[in-house]
Amino acid sequence: MSPSTALAEQMKTPENTTINPATGKEIKTYTLQSSLEAAQLVDEAHNAFLKWREKPVSERADHIRKIAAALKKNKDKMAEMMTLEMGKPLDLGKGEVASCIAICEYTAEHGPARLEEEKRKIPGGYGIITYQPIGVILAIEPWNFPLYQVIRYCIPNLLAGNTSVLKHAKNVWGCATVIKEIFDEAGLPKGAFNLLFVENDEVEAIIANDKIRGVTLTGSANAGKIVSKLASENLKKSVLELGGSDPYIVLEDADIDEAVKICIKARIVNGGQTCTAAKRFIVLDKVYDEFQKKFVAAMNQVKFGDPNDPANDMGPLARKDLREDLQEQVTQSIDKGAKCLLGGKIPEGEGYYYPP
Repeated sequence: MSPSTALAEQMKTPENTTINPATGKEIKTYTLQSSLEAAQLVDEAHNAFLKWREKPVSERADHIRKIAAALKKNKDKMAEMMTLEMGKPLDLGKGEVASCIAICEYTAEHGPARLEEEKRKIPGGYGIITYQPIGVILAIEPWNFPLYQVIRYCIPNLLAGNTSVLKHAKNVWGCATVIKEIFDEAGLPKGAFNLLFVENDEVEAIIANDKIRGVTLTGSANAGKIVSKLASENLKKSVLELGGSDPYIVLEDADIDEAVKICIKARIVNGGQTCTAAKRFIVLDKVYDEFQKKFVAAMNQVKFGDPNDPANDMGPLARKDLREDLQEQVTQSIDKGAKCLLGGKIPEGEGYYYPP
């Protein structure tokens, strides 16, 4: 590479391109924000907070009702973007939107009562319990439920009087953009919900920003360790939801046919890319052979393919690297003595599909 070419590469504006996992083809390229731009978005969210916190809870609840209405209006658009960017089966995406509408409606209806001031008698007088907003919340959210992960943290915080900046997973920035458009359509004040299109190495400075008052993360244990350390160093409140290896336990008195049915669903929903998916099956010896035989037979009936086709139970995995990591895990397990009774090989063709 010539010096001039090298310099041009260094001066190139950083970008992120989203990929359709069903085809492996590019969807859209986004320009990453600079540190200064990210800080300005935090400032904007803080300025919005100063006004938003002064609004009565009932008025904030009305805004959330409008978000629910905007979600209903844009249900298909949101679901289609989830299918496009992370391969979620279309019907599953529509179900996710419906769940988020319910969260908004429930929060608007019942949330204000939860935030009412309480007066309690104590010896010699009384005490007051009051709920006050704290400011801008930084959210670092994953791709597996691109809308739900945002709604479940953001809506209660908005009702409580906080504002937010969202750093969504890089492969679902189109979903983040649609969410922002829906919030804007619902009339949420400018700056109350902002998007951060930044690399992970920008997170440390964002958490350290004085105007960030809390941080929430859904992600891996390693990411949780990093964010927890940064939050504690800066005396920021934090809420973490981290990954695990959830076991399903099948006991001797189980209805095996019913157990297989439930276990299959728990394993394949959202392509297995769910925090609470069944990741291990612990089966007692007495029923092991029957469970294994019926489980493999049922899994063999699971259809994978185009996530827009309702006939398919599974779409592709969300990213190429995820499929490669999974294949490596399968290969290592077989090398160490495991038996692969079904699937276990990357299929030919475009997209990041992987068989049950």
